[in-house]
Amino acid sequence: MSKALGLLSGGLDSSLAALCLNRQGVDVTCIAFVTPFFGAQKARRAAEQLGIPLLVRDIGAMHLEMVKSPRYGYGKNMNPCIDCHAMMFRMAGEIMGAERFDFLFSGEVLGQRPMSQNLSALRAVANYSGCPERILRPMSAKLLPITAMEEQGLVDRSQLLDIQGRSRRRQEELAKEWGLTEYPSSGGGCLLTEKHFSDRLRDLVNHEPECTVGDVELLKTGRQFRLSPRARLAVGRNQQDNESLHGLAGERDLLVRVIGFSGPLGVLSGSPDEADVASAAAVVAGYGKGSGEGEVEVLVSGGGSERRVQVVPCPLERSRNWLL
Repeated sequence: MSKALGLLSGGLDSSLAALCLNRQGVDVTCIAFVTPFFGAQKARRAAEQLGIPLLVRDIGAMHLEMVKSPRYGYGKNMNPCIDCHAMMFRMAGEIMGAERFDFLFSGEVLGQRPMSQNLSALRAVANYSGCPERILRPMSAKLLPITAMEEQGLVDRSQLLDIQGRSRRRQEELAKEWGLTEYPSSGGGCLLTEKHFSDRLRDLVNHEPECTVGDVELLKTGRQFRLSPRARLAVGRNQQDNESLHGLAGERDLLVRVIGFSGPLGVLSGSPDEADVASAAAVVAGYGKGSGEGEVEVLVSGGGSERRVQVVPCPLERSRNWLL
């Protein structure tokens, strides 16, 4: 029996690819990756439904560095899909060698995504992965050149598929036929494909090229402000945001909260100067219950120290000019 390791997102295509091989007797294990931009929740649910073992690996720091400067560039937003798929295959390839899997597979469908799943892009992913001869794409295999795995009899080409294009009709028919009853709708799942988040991330990378996974996590919570080339501010929109921001704040970040009035927590990041601290305090005050006061006191803490500053709350129409 041949052994295969597959990339599993938890979507319909990757689940069907695993089933396609499993149904012809291949011993299938899947792997899902965790980054600041997508997680493994869908993959865990899919693997449980499929009854297939799942490996989960966090590649956040490495993935972020690739996102900053992808070899093959971006899609419509900050999504470097070709580089991302190649990186995941490269990581899976290392596990393939260490744990004696025979080949890798994915749920990619020829022509489903015009920019990242055309024939040229699939070839680029394979070549950049470092293991181009050991990658099988069961969903479109009959439309692609025969692979070494098929020639060696590790898989039966006649039982592979010939799906192409953006329609999901064939996949939905197969899901019904093969008893796959639960799967997410198409699209979504990766923050890098979303314009609003991509705009925030682009601003972060441009101003702070050395940004970390922790900096990216802050972008995902609350209102985000670019106060100056040196400083950015995250402001909670509700209690849940406030609690999340408090937990996400790094050692070098400053916590900003108005004294004597309920309101949001602010996290000031980057390399702020005194003007940035004053601006952050004023913005946080402008979103709190003391916004109508002539002046309020704000506590700024971090790095083992704290201080109090007096500021005039910033009117919302002005602070919105700094919104990302």
